[in-house]
Amino acid sequence: MSASLRPTRIAIIGAGLGGLTCARILRRHGIASTVYDLEASPSVRGQGGTLDMHPESGQAALREAGLLGEFLALARPEGQQMRLVGRDGRVLFDAVPPEADAEAGNPEIDRGQLRGLLLSSLGPDTVRWGRKLARVEPLTAGVHRLHFADGTTTEADLVIGADGAWSNVRRQLSDATPVYTGVTFVEAGLDRTDTRHPALAALTGNGTMMALDDNRGIVAQRNSHGHIRAYVGMRTDEDWYQNAGVDLADDNAVREALLKEFAGWSLDLLGFITDTDTGYTNRPLYALPVPHTWPHTPGLTLLGDAAHLMSPFSGMGANLAMLDGADLARALMGHIDVDHAVRAYENVLHPRSRQAAEGAAEGIESAFAPDSAVQALAHMTRTR
Repeated sequence: MSASLRPTRIAIIGAGLGGLTCARILRRHGIASTVYDLEASPSVRGQGGTLDMHPESGQAALREAGLLGEFLALARPEGQQMRLVGRDGRVLFDAVPPEADAEAGNPEIDRGQLRGLLLSSLGPDTVRWGRKLARVEPLTAGVHRLHFADGTTTEADLVIGADGAWSNVRRQLSDATPVYTGVTFVEAGLDRTDTRHPALAALTGNGTMMALDDNRGIVAQRNSHGHIRAYVGMRTDEDWYQNAGVDLADDNAVREALLKEFAGWSLDLLGFITDTDTGYTNRPLYALPVPHTWPHTPGLTLLGDAAHLMSPFSGMGANLAMLDGADLARALMGHIDVDHAVRAYENVLHPRSRQAAEGAAEGIESAFAPDSAVQALAHMTRTR
Protein backbone atom coordinates (compact mmCIF):
# COMPACT_ATOMS: atom_id res chain seq x y z
CA MET A 1 0.00 0.00 0.00
CA SER A 2 0.92 3.66 -0.26
CA ALA A 3 2.87 5.11 2.65
CA SER A 4 -0.05 7.41 3.40
CA LEU A 5 -3.39 6.02 2.23
CA ARG A 6 -5.20 3.77 4.66
CA PRO A 7 -6.15 0.32 3.30
CA THR A 8 -8.96 0.97 0.84
CA ARG A 9 -11.00 -1.29 -1.43
CA ILE A 10 -11.08 0.56 -4.75
CA ALA A 11 -13.46 -0.50 -7.54
CA ILE A 12 -13.12 1.14 -10.95
CA ILE A 13 -16.15 0.66 -13.19
CA GLY A 14 -15.11 0.67 -16.83
CA ALA A 15 -11.90 -0.43 -18.56
CA GLY A 16 -11.57 2.63 -20.76
CA LEU A 17 -8.52 4.86 -20.98
CA GLY A 18 -9.29 6.91 -17.87
CA GLY A 19 -10.06 3.99 -15.59
CA LEU A 20 -7.04 2.00 -16.78
CA THR A 21 -4.74 5.00 -16.34
CA CYS A 22 -5.92 5.38 -12.76
CA ALA A 23 -5.45 1.68 -12.05
CA ARG A 24 -1.97 1.65 -13.59
CA ILE A 25 -0.68 4.63 -11.60
CA LEU A 26 -2.13 3.28 -8.37
CA ARG A 27 -0.48 -0.07 -9.04
CA ARG A 28 2.91 1.61 -9.61
CA HIS A 29 2.63 3.02 -6.10
CA GLY A 30 1.51 -0.16 -4.40
CA ILE A 31 -2.20 0.65 -4.20
CA ALA A 32 -4.46 -2.15 -5.37
CA SER A 33 -7.64 -1.59 -7.35
CA THR A 34 -10.01 -3.78 -9.34
CA VAL A 35 -11.47 -2.76 -12.69
CA TYR A 36 -14.87 -4.15 -13.71
CA ASP A 37 -15.97 -4.01 -17.34
CA LEU A 38 -19.21 -5.14 -18.94
CA GLU A 39 -17.52 -6.52 -22.08
CA ALA A 40 -16.63 -10.21 -22.24
CA SER A 41 -13.03 -9.57 -23.28
CA PRO A 42 -10.78 -6.69 -24.38
CA SER A 43 -11.12 -7.75 -28.02
CA VAL A 44 -14.90 -8.12 -28.25
CA ARG A 45 -15.26 -4.92 -30.30
CA GLY A 46 -13.19 -2.30 -32.08
CA GLN A 47 -11.97 0.61 -29.97
CA GLY A 48 -12.53 3.49 -32.37
CA GLY A 49 -10.21 5.78 -34.26
CA THR A 50 -7.07 7.75 -33.67
CA LEU A 51 -6.27 10.05 -30.75
CA ASP A 52 -3.84 12.93 -30.39
CA MET A 53 -2.05 12.87 -27.06
CA HIS A 54 -1.36 16.33 -25.62
CA PRO A 55 1.85 16.95 -23.61
CA GLU A 56 0.05 18.59 -20.67
CA SER A 57 -2.66 15.94 -20.31
CA GLY A 58 -2.54 12.57 -22.08
CA GLN A 59 1.26 12.45 -22.31
CA ALA A 60 1.61 13.72 -18.73
CA ALA A 61 -0.63 10.88 -17.54
CA LEU A 62 1.38 8.34 -19.54
CA ARG A 63 4.61 9.68 -18.04
CA GLU A 64 3.20 9.24 -14.54
CA ALA A 65 2.09 5.75 -15.51
CA GLY A 66 5.65 4.93 -16.58
CA LEU A 67 4.50 4.28 -20.15
CA LEU A 68 5.60 7.35 -22.08
CA GLY A 69 8.47 5.57 -23.82
CA GLU A 70 6.23 2.73 -24.98
CA PHE A 71 3.67 5.26 -26.20
CA LEU A 72 6.26 7.21 -28.20
CA ALA A 73 7.39 3.98 -29.87
CA LEU A 74 3.84 3.46 -31.18
CA ALA A 75 2.84 7.09 -31.82
CA ARG A 76 2.63 8.72 -35.24
CA PRO A 77 3.96 12.31 -35.15
CA GLU A 78 3.07 12.68 -38.84
CA GLY A 79 -0.56 12.13 -37.85
CA GLN A 80 -0.69 15.73 -36.60
CA GLN A 81 -1.16 16.95 -40.17
CA MET A 82 -4.39 18.97 -40.40
CA ARG A 83 -5.98 19.70 -43.77
CA LEU A 84 -9.07 21.76 -44.63
CA VAL A 85 -10.75 21.08 -47.95
CA GLY A 86 -13.58 22.99 -49.61
CA ARG A 87 -16.75 21.23 -50.67
CA ASP A 88 -15.37 21.49 -54.23
CA GLY A 89 -12.37 19.33 -53.25
CA ARG A 90 -9.78 22.13 -53.24
CA VAL A 91 -7.26 22.12 -50.40
CA LEU A 92 -7.72 25.40 -48.53
CA PHE A 93 -5.31 24.85 -45.64
CA ASP A 94 -2.64 22.26 -44.94
CA ALA A 95 -0.60 22.26 -41.74
CA VAL A 96 2.16 19.67 -41.90
CA PRO A 97 4.01 19.09 -38.60
CA PRO A 98 7.76 19.69 -38.69
CA GLU A 99 10.02 16.69 -38.47
CA ALA A 100 10.92 16.59 -34.81
CA ASP A 101 11.05 14.50 -31.69
CA ALA A 102 7.91 12.33 -31.44
CA GLU A 103 7.25 13.83 -28.01
CA ALA A 104 6.78 17.30 -29.49
CA GLY A 105 3.24 18.45 -30.21
CA ASN A 106 0.31 16.04 -30.11
CA PRO A 107 1.34 12.76 -31.79
CA GLU A 108 -1.43 10.38 -32.81
CA ILE A 109 -2.08 6.81 -31.72
CA ASP A 110 -4.91 4.38 -32.40
CA ARG A 111 -7.23 4.12 -29.41
CA GLY A 112 -6.98 0.34 -29.48
CA GLN A 113 -3.18 0.46 -29.34
CA LEU A 114 -3.25 2.85 -26.39
CA ARG A 115 -5.78 0.76 -24.50
CA GLY A 116 -3.72 -2.36 -25.16
CA LEU A 117 -0.63 -0.62 -23.79
CA LEU A 118 -2.44 0.24 -20.57
CA LEU A 119 -3.98 -3.23 -20.20
CA SER A 120 -0.63 -4.95 -20.65
CA SER A 121 0.83 -2.83 -17.83
CA LEU A 122 -1.63 -4.19 -15.25
CA GLY A 123 -1.61 -7.42 -13.31
CA PRO A 124 -3.52 -10.32 -14.89
CA ASP A 125 -6.30 -10.17 -12.28
CA THR A 126 -6.78 -6.40 -12.25
CA VAL A 127 -9.58 -6.32 -14.85
CA ARG A 128 -12.66 -8.48 -14.38
CA TRP A 129 -14.36 -8.90 -17.75
CA GLY A 130 -18.04 -9.65 -18.28
CA ARG A 131 -19.08 -7.78 -15.13
CA LYS A 132 -21.90 -5.41 -16.07
CA LEU A 133 -22.86 -3.16 -13.17
CA ALA A 134 -26.57 -3.39 -12.42
CA ARG A 135 -26.85 -1.10 -9.39
CA VAL A 136 -24.92 0.54 -6.58
CA GLU A 137 -26.22 0.01 -3.05
CA PRO A 138 -25.13 2.47 -0.34
CA LEU A 139 -24.18 0.79 2.90
CA THR A 140 -22.48 2.77 5.68
CA ALA A 141 -19.72 5.38 6.00
CA GLY A 142 -19.00 5.66 2.27
CA VAL A 143 -19.04 1.91 1.67
CA HIS A 144 -21.09 0.67 -1.31
CA ARG A 145 -22.12 -2.76 -2.51
CA LEU A 146 -21.91 -3.30 -6.25
CA HIS A 147 -24.48 -5.60 -7.81
CA PHE A 148 -23.55 -7.07 -11.20
CA ALA A 149 -25.85 -8.47 -13.85
CA ASP A 150 -24.41 -11.97 -13.38
CA GLY A 151 -25.67 -12.00 -9.78
CA THR A 152 -22.31 -11.44 -8.11
CA THR A 153 -21.65 -8.63 -5.64
CA THR A 154 -18.67 -6.92 -4.09
CA GLU A 155 -18.13 -4.11 -1.61
CA ALA A 156 -15.86 -1.10 -2.01
CA ASP A 157 -14.70 1.87 0.03
CA LEU A 158 -14.35 3.89 -3.19
CA VAL A 159 -16.30 3.35 -6.39
CA ILE A 160 -14.87 5.22 -9.39
CA GLY A 161 -17.33 5.66 -12.22
CA ALA A 162 -15.26 5.43 -15.39
CA ASP A 163 -18.17 3.87 -17.24
CA GLY A 164 -18.67 6.36 -20.02
CA ALA A 165 -21.51 8.39 -21.48
CA TRP A 166 -24.36 6.36 -19.99
CA SER A 167 -22.66 5.81 -16.65
CA ASN A 168 -24.51 3.73 -14.09
CA VAL A 169 -22.39 5.14 -11.27
CA ARG A 170 -23.33 8.72 -12.24
CA ARG A 171 -26.96 7.99 -11.34
CA GLN A 172 -25.92 7.86 -7.70
CA LEU A 173 -24.45 11.36 -7.86
CA SER A 174 -26.36 13.37 -10.45
CA ASP A 175 -29.69 13.51 -12.26
CA ALA A 176 -27.96 14.74 -15.42
CA THR A 177 -28.27 12.67 -18.58
CA PRO A 178 -26.58 13.18 -21.96
CA VAL A 179 -28.55 15.25 -24.49
CA TYR A 180 -28.32 15.18 -28.27
CA THR A 181 -26.07 17.91 -29.65
CA GLY A 182 -28.01 18.26 -32.91
CA VAL A 183 -25.19 16.65 -34.90
CA THR A 184 -24.92 13.05 -36.09
CA PHE A 185 -21.89 11.32 -37.57
CA VAL A 186 -22.23 8.36 -39.89
CA GLU A 187 -18.96 6.45 -39.75
CA ALA A 188 -17.47 4.69 -42.75
CA GLY A 189 -14.10 3.01 -43.19
CA LEU A 190 -11.52 2.44 -45.90
CA ASP A 191 -9.00 -0.41 -45.75
CA ARG A 192 -5.52 -0.55 -47.31
CA THR A 193 -6.14 2.92 -48.63
CA ASP A 194 -2.75 3.56 -50.21
CA THR A 195 -3.30 0.70 -52.65
CA ARG A 196 -7.10 0.31 -52.79
CA HIS A 197 -8.15 3.97 -52.46
CA PRO A 198 -5.07 6.01 -53.45
CA ALA A 199 -7.00 9.19 -54.36
CA LEU A 200 -8.81 9.26 -51.02
CA ALA A 201 -5.56 8.46 -49.20
CA ALA A 202 -3.82 11.37 -50.94
CA LEU A 203 -6.70 13.72 -50.12
CA THR A 204 -6.60 12.70 -46.45
CA GLY A 205 -2.84 13.06 -46.06
CA ASN A 206 -1.09 11.62 -43.01
CA GLY A 207 -3.45 13.05 -40.41
CA THR A 208 -6.93 14.55 -40.47
CA MET A 209 -8.82 16.04 -43.40
CA MET A 210 -11.94 18.14 -42.79
CA ALA A 211 -14.44 19.50 -45.28
CA LEU A 212 -17.09 21.62 -43.53
CA ASP A 213 -19.87 23.69 -45.05
CA ASP A 214 -23.53 24.55 -44.58
CA ASN A 215 -24.23 22.42 -41.47
CA ARG A 216 -22.51 19.39 -42.99
CA GLY A 217 -19.05 17.94 -42.96
CA ILE A 218 -16.79 15.07 -43.94
CA VAL A 219 -13.90 14.28 -41.60
CA ALA A 220 -11.32 11.64 -42.56
CA GLN A 221 -8.67 10.39 -40.14
CA ARG A 222 -5.63 8.34 -41.01
CA ASN A 223 -5.23 5.36 -38.68
CA SER A 224 -2.42 2.84 -38.56
CA HIS A 225 -2.06 -0.04 -41.04
CA GLY A 226 -3.39 2.02 -43.96
CA HIS A 227 -6.90 2.41 -42.55
CA ILE A 228 -8.93 5.62 -42.81
CA ARG A 229 -12.01 6.34 -40.72
CA ALA A 230 -14.44 8.75 -42.31
CA TYR A 231 -17.12 10.59 -40.37
CA VAL A 232 -19.95 12.01 -42.44
CA GLY A 233 -21.56 14.67 -40.25
CA MET A 234 -24.88 16.48 -40.45
CA ARG A 235 -26.80 18.90 -38.27
CA THR A 236 -30.05 17.00 -38.31
CA ASP A 237 -32.76 15.38 -36.21
CA GLU A 238 -31.63 12.54 -34.01
CA ASP A 239 -34.01 10.20 -35.85
CA TRP A 240 -33.07 11.53 -39.32
CA TYR A 241 -33.00 8.04 -40.82
CA GLN A 242 -36.53 7.27 -39.65
CA ASN A 243 -37.78 10.56 -41.09
CA ALA A 244 -36.10 9.62 -44.38
CA GLY A 245 -37.50 6.09 -44.31
CA VAL A 246 -33.99 4.60 -44.19
CA ASP A 247 -33.15 1.25 -42.63
CA LEU A 248 -29.70 1.65 -41.05
CA ALA A 249 -29.01 -2.02 -41.83
CA ASP A 250 -29.43 -1.32 -45.55
CA ASP A 251 -26.10 0.07 -46.77
CA ASN A 252 -27.51 1.03 -50.16
CA ALA A 253 -30.30 3.05 -48.56
CA VAL A 254 -27.89 4.80 -46.18
CA ARG A 255 -25.53 5.60 -49.05
CA GLU A 256 -28.28 7.11 -51.16
CA ALA A 257 -29.57 9.18 -48.24
CA LEU A 258 -26.10 10.56 -47.52
CA LEU A 259 -25.44 11.36 -51.16
CA LYS A 260 -28.70 13.28 -51.23
CA GLU A 261 -27.61 15.27 -48.16
CA PHE A 262 -24.27 16.08 -49.82
CA ALA A 263 -25.60 16.89 -53.29
CA GLY A 264 -23.31 19.36 -55.05
CA TRP A 265 -20.17 18.32 -53.15
CA SER A 266 -17.06 17.24 -55.04
CA LEU A 267 -16.98 13.67 -56.31
CA ASP A 268 -13.55 13.40 -54.68
CA LEU A 269 -15.11 13.96 -51.26
CA LEU A 270 -18.15 11.83 -51.97
CA GLY A 271 -15.78 8.89 -52.36
CA PHE A 272 -15.56 8.74 -48.57
CA ILE A 273 -19.27 7.90 -48.65
CA THR A 274 -19.46 5.65 -51.69
CA ASP A 275 -16.27 3.62 -51.31
CA THR A 276 -16.63 2.38 -47.72
CA ASP A 277 -15.26 -1.08 -46.96
CA THR A 278 -16.93 -1.31 -43.57
CA GLY A 279 -20.50 -0.21 -44.18
CA TYR A 280 -22.04 2.60 -42.13
CA THR A 281 -22.45 3.17 -38.40
CA ASN A 282 -24.84 5.84 -37.16
CA ARG A 283 -23.29 7.86 -34.32
CA PRO A 284 -25.43 10.67 -32.88
CA LEU A 285 -23.30 12.94 -30.71
CA TYR A 286 -24.34 13.56 -27.10
CA ALA A 287 -23.06 15.82 -24.34
CA LEU A 288 -23.77 16.37 -20.67
CA PRO A 289 -25.18 19.74 -19.59
CA VAL A 290 -22.56 22.43 -18.92
CA PRO A 291 -21.54 22.73 -16.17
CA HIS A 292 -21.97 19.23 -14.85
CA THR A 293 -21.11 18.92 -11.17
CA TRP A 294 -22.37 16.82 -8.28
CA PRO A 295 -22.40 17.11 -4.51
CA HIS A 296 -19.47 15.38 -2.91
CA THR A 297 -20.59 11.93 -1.82
CA PRO A 298 -18.30 9.76 0.32
CA GLY A 299 -17.22 6.61 -1.47
CA LEU A 300 -18.20 7.68 -5.01
CA THR A 301 -16.68 9.78 -7.79
CA LEU A 302 -16.50 10.00 -11.59
CA LEU A 303 -13.93 10.49 -14.30
CA GLY A 304 -13.86 10.78 -18.09
CA ASP A 305 -17.09 10.79 -20.07
CA ALA A 306 -19.03 9.75 -16.98
CA ALA A 307 -18.06 13.12 -15.48
CA HIS A 308 -17.93 15.42 -18.50
CA LEU A 309 -19.20 13.89 -21.74
CA MET A 310 -18.70 16.44 -24.52
CA SER A 311 -18.57 16.58 -28.30
CA PRO A 312 -15.38 15.38 -30.02
CA PHE A 313 -14.76 18.94 -31.18
CA SER A 314 -13.02 19.66 -27.90
CA GLY A 315 -10.15 17.47 -29.07
CA MET A 316 -9.73 16.66 -25.38
CA GLY A 317 -11.98 13.70 -24.51
CA ALA A 318 -9.39 10.92 -24.14
CA ASN A 319 -6.74 13.33 -22.86
CA LEU A 320 -9.04 14.61 -20.12
CA ALA A 321 -10.10 11.11 -19.12
CA MET A 322 -6.48 10.06 -18.70
CA LEU A 323 -5.61 13.25 -16.84
CA ASP A 324 -8.62 12.65 -14.57
CA GLY A 325 -7.34 9.15 -13.85
CA ALA A 326 -3.86 10.43 -13.10
CA ASP A 327 -5.11 13.26 -10.87
CA LEU A 328 -7.37 10.94 -8.90
CA ALA A 329 -4.57 8.42 -8.42
CA ARG A 330 -2.21 11.20 -7.32
CA ALA A 331 -4.77 12.48 -4.81
CA LEU A 332 -5.22 9.02 -3.36
CA MET A 333 -1.46 8.63 -3.06
CA GLY A 334 -1.15 11.95 -1.25
CA HIS A 335 -3.84 11.63 1.43
CA ILE A 336 -4.32 9.39 4.42
CA ASP A 337 -8.10 9.55 4.15
CA VAL A 338 -9.84 8.51 0.91
CA ASP A 339 -12.62 11.07 1.38
CA HIS A 340 -10.15 13.96 1.61
CA ALA A 341 -8.41 12.62 -1.49
CA VAL A 342 -11.62 12.54 -3.51
CA ARG A 343 -12.58 16.05 -2.40
CA ALA A 344 -9.19 17.35 -3.53
CA TYR A 345 -9.59 15.61 -6.89
CA GLU A 346 -13.11 16.93 -7.49
CA ASN A 347 -12.01 20.47 -6.65
CA VAL A 348 -9.62 20.25 -9.60
CA LEU A 349 -11.92 18.25 -11.87
CA HIS A 350 -15.03 20.45 -11.85
CA PRO A 351 -13.60 23.77 -13.07
CA ARG A 352 -11.38 22.06 -15.63
CA SER A 353 -14.29 20.04 -17.00
CA ARG A 354 -16.47 23.11 -17.29
CA GLN A 355 -13.87 24.99 -19.33
CA ALA A 356 -13.30 22.05 -21.69
CA ALA A 357 -17.02 21.37 -22.13
CA GLU A 358 -17.74 25.01 -22.93
CA GLY A 359 -15.02 24.89 -25.59
CA ALA A 360 -16.43 21.67 -27.02
CA ALA A 361 -19.93 23.16 -27.26
CA GLU A 362 -18.55 26.21 -29.08
CA GLY A 363 -16.51 23.95 -31.35
CA ILE A 364 -19.40 21.86 -32.58
CA GLU A 365 -21.59 24.92 -33.09
CA SER A 366 -18.87 26.46 -35.25
CA ALA A 367 -18.10 23.27 -37.20
CA PHE A 368 -21.75 22.66 -38.11
CA ALA A 369 -23.04 26.11 -38.98
CA PRO A 370 -24.22 27.75 -42.22
CA ASP A 371 -20.82 29.47 -42.54
CA SER A 372 -18.70 26.67 -41.10
CA ALA A 373 -16.27 26.71 -44.04
CA VAL A 374 -15.42 30.36 -43.39
CA GLN A 375 -15.18 29.86 -39.64
CA ALA A 376 -12.95 26.79 -39.97
CA LEU A 377 -10.50 28.50 -42.32
CA ALA A 378 -10.30 31.58 -40.09
CA HIS A 379 -9.68 29.43 -37.01
CA MET A 380 -6.97 27.31 -38.62
CA THR A 381 -5.20 30.35 -40.06
CA ARG A 382 -5.34 32.13 -36.69
CA THR A 383 -4.02 29.20 -34.66
CA ARG A 384 -1.40 27.92 -37.07
